[in-house]
Amino acid sequence: MQLEAEFTTEPFEGEGDPPPHAVAALEVVRAAGVECDFGPLGTRIAGDGPVVLKALQDVTATALDRGATRVTMQVEVVADGSGPTGGGRDE
Repeated sequence: MQLEAEFTTEPFEGEGDPPPHAVAALEVVRAAGVECDFGPLGTRIAGDGPVVLKALQDVTATALDRGATRVTMQVEVVADGSGPTGGGRDE
């Protein structure tokens, strides 16, 4: 099963460099080897289900450890495994 997820770590700190909790979450995702699209208000990831779920667990723990006060996420099954930027999902 292929999954696509989006998560946001808070608090937001306005313009400039991303806060440490957001950078730490990004490092976790990159280390997991899943597709990633990092943005100022959220990060989208995609990949094999168990890998994505483990990455989300690690993102949550790491972000909270690095100062996040909230982590929100949504996860969905992707029919064709096209990833966060490839489109082509069955809706």
